[in-house]
Amino acid sequence: MQGPSFELYTDSSPNGFKITIALEELGLPYRLIHVNIDLGAHKQADFLALNPAGRIPVLVDRQAGIVLFESAAILLYLAQYSGQLLEQAAKPRWMAITWLMHHSASMGPLLGQRVHFDCFEAIPNPAAQKRYRTLTEDAFALLDQQLATRAWLAGESYSIADIANFAWLHIAAIVGFDFSPYHHLNRWYREVEKRPAVQRGIRLPAPAIGP
Repeated sequence: MQGPSFELYTDSSPNGFKITIALEELGLPYRLIHVNIDLGAHKQADFLALNPAGRIPVLVDRQAGIVLFESAAILLYLAQYSGQLLEQAAKPRWMAITWLMHHSASMGPLLGQRVHFDCFEAIPNPAAQKRYRTLTEDAFALLDQQLATRAWLAGESYSIADIANFAWLHIAAIVGFDFSPYHHLNRWYREVEKRPAVQRGIRLPAPAIGP
């Protein structure tokens, strides 16, 4: 019997969790290949042949002969492939894409820098810590504002925009960044968190841990 068309190369990180969550939500069969970053697997020649940038996740659609990296591109591909997690009507569709792109360009990178300077920088850098704390709090406030009048980021339907933002906020919660004062954002986070597919996705290939 032929195996699943999709192969996902990933590790336990926010960008990886975006794709495991999406695949679990969609119920698509896939083979998971653990790229253990701590062991340097992302720098090996076979992985670099898939993504020369040396970052996870990578999705391979063997049947179509397509290799994708960058989590936003993979989410869009899976949504188009399945016809799910992205509304067909123009207004909610483009709202979801807009908030996905905002996450990729702003929220994700900002939280990544804050995690680095708050949790992993060997010599504390107070100026950088202050900068990224301020910027991420501003980002939390923006999401809170967006969610004040709608159930999900793009309106009434759960979408790839929600998955992308949740994955990084999941890591923010693990390392102790408190966004609970943002009541609409916190409400949304708890709704996403209790979805069974999300609970499965954040444990693949292994649960994330704090610093």
